[in-house]
Amino acid sequence: MKDTLINQLRTAYDAQLRGVTPPGGSARIEKDGPLTRVVGWHRGFVTGPRDLGVCGAELDTLIARQRDFYAARGEAVEWKTRAHDLPAVLPDRLTAAGFVAEDSETVLIGQSADLAADPVLPDGVTLRRVTARSDLERIAAMESTVWGEDWSWLADDLTARIENAPENTIVLVAEARTEVVCAAWLVFKDGVDFGGLWGGSTLKEWRGQGIYRAMVARRAQLAAARDLPYVYVYVDASADSAPILTRLGLHAVTTTTPYVWSP
Repeated sequence: MKDTLINQLRTAYDAQLRGVTPPGGSARIEKDGPLTRVVGWHRGFVTGPRDLGVCGAELDTLIARQRDFYAARGEAVEWKTRAHDLPAVLPDRLTAAGFVAEDSETVLIGQSADLAADPVLPDGVTLRRVTARSDLERIAAMESTVWGEDWSWLADDLTARIENAPENTIVLVAEARTEVVCAAWLVFKDGVDFGGLWGGSTLKEWRGQGIYRAMVARRAQLAAARDLPYVYVYVDASADSAPILTRLGLHAVTTTTPYVWSP
């Protein structure tokens, strides 16, 4: 029974979530054969259907063309792969072309109605939706602290998403007084039955207090309130987050690994 459910969820994922949400701003989406790529983001991004339909020298040429396209722009590029993709040799051919694998994440999917709940937060922590540029810059600063690298680009990215699709982009912050301690966002695409759970990073000193779970519960509430026959939520979960989300009722359907080429 569970295997049947997983197969159904994976099939829906492949049918509806292989494209890219338009990022807005100066970024644009292009097609190259079976691939979809983003140009003008903080770095390039490439994704495709489950089966690229090419192999051998044709596959190598397709990969080299993406690498060389972004090389000419002086940009890094991420190629998003999934464990059940075809051809199965794609990761090997990406590596041969100079792409480097980053950490794998687990793709988890659940029905929003099953996950929706009133968020339970620690004393002194509040949750609110934000759209102001100043708040988005505070989120970017918090993410930079969490990851130990410059995430200032995130403010531009979230600003563009909100301007481009205000009803489909919901950004939340958890605050302790005036400090952003966690941020997460919920992203929809028109005509798709899924809401994407993104972000969820929490400052180290605030972890283990249920803030991440509260963010999931609130976003599931918002997704369940959408006027659709049914709404799923999905997330690419890190090794730290996946066990929490599985306990909350999401189902692992595959893994995803970014392969990155840098000039």
